Amino acid sequence: MKFNWGTGIVVTIIAFIAFIMYFVITMSTDKKYSYDLVTEKYYQAELNYQQEINAEKNLNQLTEKVTVQKNSEGLLIKIPNKFNNEKVEGKVFLYRPSNKQLDFELPISISNTYLLVPENRLLDGRWNIKIFWKHKNTDYLFKKELIY
Repeated sequence: MKFNWGTGIVVTIIAFIAFIMYFVITMSTDKKYSYDLVTEKYYQAELNYQQEINAEKNLNQLTEKVTVQKNSEGLLIKIPNKFNNEKVEGKVFLYRPSNKQLDFELPISISNTYLLVPENRLLDGRWNIKIFWKHKNTDYLFKKELIY
């Protein structure tokens, strides 16, 4: 068999198709490349997005900011002193991008304007934290990506 330009082009196309097929099959079957959506109710969350934008603007207008610190007991979340000893309703949502089973939500119960997330609930790695609370009919939202 003589190897000419036509044969080379056909071999190249077949090799390229084989590579693409290998890539597609590997990416769709390997658990290492499996990622979940942030939420199953994606479109419903999208409808509330303007409310989130307004809540973030309200947070940015505060003089004192929310702080998130890692310590020996876990993750210490400090809410501004403006909300000290007042009725605050809300929740803390921790999202793990690599594993949906590790996501969890905690209600905000503030005694001294701080909340402690126990260390046994958090694994090392990347977490996205969302803190949403309401005070006197004003919404506040804090978002941050952190490495624990």
